[in-house]
Amino acid sequence: MSRASYHHLLKAPAEGAPLVFAFHGTGGDEHQFAGLIGRSLPEAGIVAPRGDVSERGANRFFRRTAEGVYDMADLERRTVAMAAFIRAHKDENPGVPIFGLGYSNGANILASVLFSTADLFDRVVLMHPLIPFKPKPNAALQGLDLLITAGRRDPICPLPLTQSLDEYFRAQEASVELMLHDGGHEIAPPEVSRTQSFLAKAASGDVTRGGVSG
Repeated sequence: MSRASYHHLLKAPAEGAPLVFAFHGTGGDEHQFAGLIGRSLPEAGIVAPRGDVSERGANRFFRRTAEGVYDMADLERRTVAMAAFIRAHKDENPGVPIFGLGYSNGANILASVLFSTADLFDRVVLMHPLIPFKPKPNAALQGLDLLITAGRRDPICPLPLTQSLDEYFRAQEASVELMLHDGGHEIAPPEVSRTQSFLAKAASGDVTRGGVSG
């Protein structure tokens, strides 16, 4: 699996800055989070793949058979492919902190990668994730810096499943923040602000999972 396995937006990080992988929601594309990342971390690099599954013309990262019902075999295949794509870019940037940001379907593929390949990321934002299955325990998630955001009235990602995912990561001893707003599946202004401040922690030269950055 090569760095060109997905059509993607690519921006190299400045010296000492992190590399942020961004994953769009259903119907989005590789440009969905470029502005948010640019405002949060102007010197950060960006790798933003475009989902290679089409659902009635909408870009996605894996197939589903109905709302909230995943094709688990397809999810497994595409998780392996995405993890290899991420690792190929990570290997091209040795010593660089690696962040992940995903929304909705993008958060789901990012979470699936974390379940299987936890060592790839230092800091992750999952916006409105929906994981309708119980992930296996993974001690390698210990110390991962993680923000989960969601709407209390989200009809697509029910609050109990968001809370279950939060509990799962805490049980693996990840460092988890949960931010809820009173809306639904939309990305609300308060979670944008929280995401920006969470990502911008990197600017202060704080510690990555493998040691001090920069």
